Amino acid sequence: QDKEKLQICKLNDPPSAETVKDMIKYARNVIEEFRRAKHYKYILCLTLTPLVELLEICELSLDKMGAVFEDSNVYMLHMMYQAMGVCLYVQDWEGALCYGQKIIRPYSKHYPSYSLNVASMWLKLGRLYMALNNRTAGVKALKRAVAIMEVAHGKDHPYISEIKKELEDH
Repeated sequence: QDKEKLQICKLNDPPSAETVKDMIKYARNVIEEFRRAKHYKYILCLTLTPLVELLEICELSLDKMGAVFEDSNVYMLHMMYQAMGVCLYVQDWEGALCYGQKIIRPYSKHYPSYSLNVASMWLKLGRLYMALNNRTAGVKALKRAVAIMEVAHGKDHPYISEIKKELEDH
């Protein structure tokens, strides 16, 4: 699956090998820069301004990488996941949902069928849909999370009971 994970954009004039190599180097650098910035900004000052700056880092890098990489590319997915996390932290449910919707399909392809990474993303999406009053989509996403978690954890796991109760309460 490495080819899928490192998918580049299908353009009339495909990027050169050098361009792709440079973009991979850029992606790795921006991911590391983001990790450092996130670490320091979360520790030093949890105000809205540093969080907005973190989201800007994500969005700018996604724009730049998006010129070469497909959304299913692991570097793009990493940045979208980080952006989703910032949106969740600042309670921007619509922004988080937008990123989550872009992430779930590639996650479902890249990870095994019963991956807890996929289940976790379905769980987040389900809760976001519920928070945004889209009960139908929320129930569907939560049920997908439960189906995966029942295989991964077993049907009697407390997480599953908690999610099923959540479904009943909505």
